[in-house]
Amino acid sequence: MARFLYSAFFYLILPLVLLRLLWRAWRAPAYRHRVAERFGFFRPPTHTGGLWVHAVSVGESIAAAPLINHFLNQHPDLPVVVTTMTPTGSERVQAMFGDRVFHVYAPYDLPDAIARFLNRIQPRVAVIMETEIWPNMVCQTAARGIPVVLANARLSARSAKGYGRLAALSRLVFSHFSQVVAQSAADGARFVELGLPAANLTVSGSIKFDLDIPAALRSQALALRSEWLGERPVWIAASTHAGEDEVLLAAHRALLKQQPAALLILVPRHPERFAKVAELITNSDFVFERRSSVVASSPPRAVAGDTAVVLGDTMGELLLLLGCADIAFVGGSLIAHGGHNTLEPAAWGLPVVTGFSDFNFAEISALLEAAGGLQKIDGDGALADVLRGLFADPLRRAQQGAAAKQVVDNNRGALQRLLAIIDGYLKD
Repeated sequence: MARFLYSAFFYLILPLVLLRLLWRAWRAPAYRHRVAERFGFFRPPTHTGGLWVHAVSVGESIAAAPLINHFLNQHPDLPVVVTTMTPTGSERVQAMFGDRVFHVYAPYDLPDAIARFLNRIQPRVAVIMETEIWPNMVCQTAARGIPVVLANARLSARSAKGYGRLAALSRLVFSHFSQVVAQSAADGARFVELGLPAANLTVSGSIKFDLDIPAALRSQALALRSEWLGERPVWIAASTHAGEDEVLLAAHRALLKQQPAALLILVPRHPERFAKVAELITNSDFVFERRSSVVASSPPRAVAGDTAVVLGDTMGELLLLLGCADIAFVGGSLIAHGGHNTLEPAAWGLPVVTGFSDFNFAEISALLEAAGGLQKIDGDGALADVLRGLFADPLRRAQQGAAAKQVVDNNRGALQRLLAIIDGYLKD
């Protein structure tokens, strides 16, 4: 009954869902395309009966990349379907894997759309990344005898409280997971409390610790830093949200009083904000340039001497841009969003700075902070103080970066545990 009421409600609000899609398409034109896929209408892949990986957007797609690469390399005859919900996630999947995987947008969580989708791809195993839990997607997949694995799963206390308000539906959904592979014991306990059978829980740690920065990317970042940015002090603000950019620009203005050559690479989380952030930078009287203008130029040119800010307005380059910086601030943390992945800058050996909102990555933040690789700030003044201190003390900066990287290196191994679980279902 709980799922029936949920589905009926979803059908009732479908006009609002479509209006929201229209609004997003107005802000980001890529949302206008391939709308039929969101209702389960698409040309089926040539081969079915393989692995289905669902990653909602860019972050989850990057986290899923080592898993997908494993199956592409170790099981070359196994078809792999990868779904996302956002155009940025779609672009990232296509950039990473090309035609080695079948990519399509995941359908809305409507019973008929889910049924059409499953009829077309017919997976043997479904792997859902992190927190993308949709009742019909989970229950209808499991009802067909397809094992459903929630991988690299995390569930904050705040999110668990939200699920708890719909206890009947939550218990039904979580009881249908074949396995939840949780990032921490605390995450796992919350899943069990919401209805997951304890026997279906594995605590593996986060597969994001298994991030590997290829030697080719390191070389590319080193060359880009030298040719594009030179010897200037560089800090990056990654995955920023509305309400944060003003704080970051104010901190940069304060930093310039001590470090007049300092450069900020400002990378908004969502591409639809690129124009708005560019306007904000202009109104703040900073000389800036767009990363996209450098990519488009041939041959590549060095940043102008009076440029104070670079707007990171390209897709799929964040990991490369992190490799060009000396210090990293990770966004989504100065507002009540819960933060973003701090392990990417840590893997580069950068000292990491965030705000206090980190409930999406609480355990990871705690590990980095305890090791001395991460500092939390609460505003532009505190951020400017941290930046000034780190730029003035290269030894301290190197020590904090090394501490952050050591946390990443010490916690590897979750990926192998997850792969073993999925491999087991594929062999059944």
